[in-house]
Amino acid sequence: MNNQKIILIIVTLAAVLLSCEESKRFEINSFDKTPPGKPILHSEYKKLYGGARIYFTPPDDEDVLTIDAGYLNQKGETVWFSVSYYVDSISIYGMPDTISRAISVYAVDRAGNKSEAQTVDVIPYEPAVSRVTTTARVVGGFGSFYADWKNELAQNINVYVNYDYNVDGKKVEKRVIFTSSDTTARKFIRMEEIPETEPVHVSIMVEDRYGNIVSKDLGQIYLIKDEIIPKDKWTIPNTNDSIGGVPAAFLGGYEGHPRLLYDGVVNTGYDFNYAQTEGRGRTGKRTDGSMPWNLMINLGEEWEISRIITHQRYSPGQANVNTGRGEYYSGYNVGIYKMHIWNADTIGWDSIRTYKIPVPLVNTGQQFKVLGFAGDMTYLYPDDPHFSAPTRWFRYEAMKNFAGDYTDMGNSVLSEITLYGRRRK
Repeated sequence: MNNQKIILIIVTLAAVLLSCEESKRFEINSFDKTPPGKPILHSEYKKLYGGARIYFTPPDDEDVLTIDAGYLNQKGETVWFSVSYYVDSISIYGMPDTISRAISVYAVDRAGNKSEAQTVDVIPYEPAVSRVTTTARVVGGFGSFYADWKNELAQNINVYVNYDYNVDGKKVEKRVIFTSSDTTARKFIRMEEIPETEPVHVSIMVEDRYGNIVSKDLGQIYLIKDEIIPKDKWTIPNTNDSIGGVPAAFLGGYEGHPRLLYDGVVNTGYDFNYAQTEGRGRTGKRTDGSMPWNLMINLGEEWEISRIITHQRYSPGQANVNTGRGEYYSGYNVGIYKMHIWNADTIGWDSIRTYKIPVPLVNTGQQFKVLGFAGDMTYLYPDDPHFSAPTRWFRYEAMKNFAGDYTDMGNSVLSEITLYGRRRK
């Protein structure tokens, strides 16, 4: 045996022995009833939003596994956190306010013995639940209202929107729950038909993962009356016919047809009720690609437009037609589009806004299917809901598909477009 092999064997044996010694730390000794030494807490801690970070030196005991910390919440329950003895700090969260709280910190050994607790008083920054609640507001809109809020800490929260109103003299109470970690959020709540004069009372509750809840009364709002713009008078230009210098899209690829976009029928997976660009939507030539492409609708008369609902293709070939997600909020379905109206005075298009359809935060294919079949609604002017100027033409400009995280510009599909508004006054 040469020297290199001897050295390799010695090194290997040493590594095995060290590994065995380290693994002993994790062996449970049921006869050990001796608690470990207590951790040494540093004099300073770091304030966190709804919590604190406590720094420590672990005790010099070979069988210590973790450093644990906990406090009593408002319900009298212990909120508990644990970190490895290898680190030098432990972060505590879930405090509902900025009141001083006593945190108990102790060491735990491999037999489950706890050391004598060390106590430190901490005062956290304002927690996410109250910060979110402070920013929440509601705005009345068309056949619906929306709630929005800011969550700059991007923490997981549940937002309960409670609202009530009267119908035929009877009070109706409802609740909608949203789960979000987005830094900004805007959630639309659709409602049944109620008069513009009927107030809707709204309140909100924000809950974090630790069970803390902060409530806020958001007062009364009023909805704005609009109606579906009838589709029986709608017409669209032929492919490459231009309106104001913008060519109409090719939407008759494969089994699709552009007239199916406003026939009042939403694709369910049992039919081919949608339009399809076949990779040549922009100009009708396959080599020119699909996006952006423009669908221009002659409304038949002048309307003041309030909102739009779009429906995606379901594509059941990718999932069970009864319960699966299909292609909803993915694939070739349009995920980003622009809206324009025709200005007869300037003889040109006025751009309204660009809208990105959010992917719902749901867990099952059935939930995706329910939301996708209902369609995706947005106002033309969401920050200040109002009607557009009178117009005879509406232009839908498809920009990006859902595929590739809203980056795909290839072949795209769309099932139905519905517009709301009021006839020109």
